[in-house]
Amino acid sequence: MADNKIADPVPLGLASFGITLLMLSSANAGLWGGAGGGAVVGTALFLGGITLTLVGLLEFFRGNTFTATVFSAFGGFWMSAWYWLTHKEVQAPGSLGVFLFAFGLASIVMWIVAIKLGAQLNLLFFLLAVTLLALSYGNWGGGHAGAVKFGGWTGIVTSVVALYLTAKALINDAWGKKVLP
Repeated sequence: MADNKIADPVPLGLASFGITLLMLSSANAGLWGGAGGGAVVGTALFLGGITLTLVGLLEFFRGNTFTATVFSAFGGFWMSAWYWLTHKEVQAPGSLGVFLFAFGLASIVMWIVAIKLGAQLNLLFFLLAVTLLALSYGNWGGGHAGAVKFGGWTGIVTSVVALYLTAKALINDAWGKKVLP
């Protein structure tokens, strides 16, 4: 009889989120002459948006409400970010700040849940909330470049945590034991 084990989609979701966030955050932090901002446009739609949405749907089928919600919501976040970046007509002054604020609040809710799920997820969602709220403030009104730069750096740290969780899940699964804590 064939093994019908369904692969865990969470590492793919964490990698998709971490890679996309790293690109955008590097631009916000002022690294590489802003090249991360150009690199993130297609990545936001495909890796951040579509892939995360698919991971979220797979998590719904697996019965994991929290991860289904997180990955589906942030799939929508990245597709919306792509749309905002590529359609000048929706780029009203302050609109990016409002968008980031709403997802910052959602991240606080997810952080409250993550507190119960372990220190690493707690850290991930805390940093994500700080990142999004800093970027919201940085993009509100006349803009605040220092807050955008701060949000960029916290976003880089957030992406490193997400990519560590990806590595942890993949390496521990491949070795069949706890290699990374």
